[in-house]
Amino acid sequence: MVFSEQLIDFLVELATHNDREWFNAHRDEYETVLREPALEYVRRIADPLADISPHMTASDRKQGGSLMRIYRDVRFSRDKSPYKTNVGIQFRHESGKDVHAPGYYLHIAPDDCFIGVGSYMPDRDALAAYRRAIDERPREWLALKQLSESDDWELGGHGDSLKRPPRGYTADHPLIEDIKRKHFILTHYVDAEDVTAPDFVDYSIRRFQETREWMAFLTKAIGLPF
Repeated sequence: MVFSEQLIDFLVELATHNDREWFNAHRDEYETVLREPALEYVRRIADPLADISPHMTASDRKQGGSLMRIYRDVRFSRDKSPYKTNVGIQFRHESGKDVHAPGYYLHIAPDDCFIGVGSYMPDRDALAAYRRAIDERPREWLALKQLSESDDWELGGHGDSLKRPPRGYTADHPLIEDIKRKHFILTHYVDAEDVTAPDFVDYSIRRFQETREWMAFLTKAIGLPF
């Protein structure tokens, strides 16, 4: 077991006491039940992930690695709570500079745990490339999309779509609803009990393997190796 029930308890308490005084008083607990287990998860994922794609990175660096920082960016937010109340871990493409690059993602929160695979809020050029790939390779896209029609994966649960067709596409395009997407994320929801189960690392790897062709489609669409 990597993650424990104590992690969920810590996140609940952090949501209740989201201030620097409480966090500093519980910093040792943060290290023990959150950061170190998360970094261990990253280390255990590294080799199996490299078997899926040698271009996806799993870094256990405490700063700038796969584990996303606990501190919120409050510069442009009315909510000045200093800390995130979830764990975010991303394994992104080696060429990616931020969370918007194609990658695999694990989100842990007391009432919202999921595995995400794909590209979240891609930039304009990447978004255009994804749309072009759907338009030019419709059969391949529809075959991949079948995964989202199963009970295990959901497409479109983490983003909105354009209200009108993007430039260059007509409203009667057979795949216009997919072309209008702003995000290309497959989501697999899990319970907190699944995250704290002894086999969760293996469980994660199986889910990553299931979506290998999905990730290959996205990365190749923007000219990256997979």
